[in-house]
Amino acid sequence: MAVRDILLLGNPKLYETSRPVRKDETEHALTVIRDLHDTMLAFQAAHGWGRAIAAPQIGLPLRIVCMRVDQELSLINPVLDDHSEERMTVWEDCMSFPELLVRLSNPRRCRLTYHDTEWQEHRVELEGDYAELLQHEVDHLDGILSVQRALDGQSIALRRAMPKKDRALTGAFRQIAD
Repeated sequence: MAVRDILLLGNPKLYETSRPVRKDETEHALTVIRDLHDTMLAFQAAHGWGRAIAAPQIGLPLRIVCMRVDQELSLINPVLDDHSEERMTVWEDCMSFPELLVRLSNPRRCRLTYHDTEWQEHRVELEGDYAELLQHEVDHLDGILSVQRALDGQSIALRRAMPKKDRALTGAFRQIAD
C-alpha cells in the first residue's frame, strides 16, 4: 500500500470530526488500514516510537484507528464509554507533533467497543496505558488534540527537554466475554 504524510499540528483537518465507516465501505477501509499501518511503521523506524495512529492524521476523516502493541490491531468505529472516576496524569506524545509532550489527566479505565476488519464487534476493558493510548486516538476521531487537553500553561514541553519516556506499556487490554 502506501506510506502517507502525517498531518502536523496546525493543519485544520486535524480538528474535524470523523464520520463512521459503513459496512459497505469495508474494502476502502482495508486500504486505509494498510496505509495507516505502513505509515505508523515508517514513523516508528524514523523516530523510535509510535504505537497507534488515527485516520484523520493522514487526512482521512474516517473513524479508523490502527495500533501495534505486540501485534497489529485495526479498530473500525471505536467507541469509548464506562470511564472510571479514578484518573491518571500522563505526558502524552503524538505523531502529529513529534517534538512535543503534553501533560494531561485521563480516566484510568474505560471500555472500548469496535469492529474488526471482518466486521465482528468486540468489547474490551482498557486500563492504564492502554486506556490512555486509545483515549488519545479516539480524541483524534473527534477532532480533539492533546494540546487542547493540557492541564495548564506549563503542561506542554519539548521532548528533548524532558526525561526519556518509558516505552513499556502497563495496564490491561482485556476482551469482555459476551
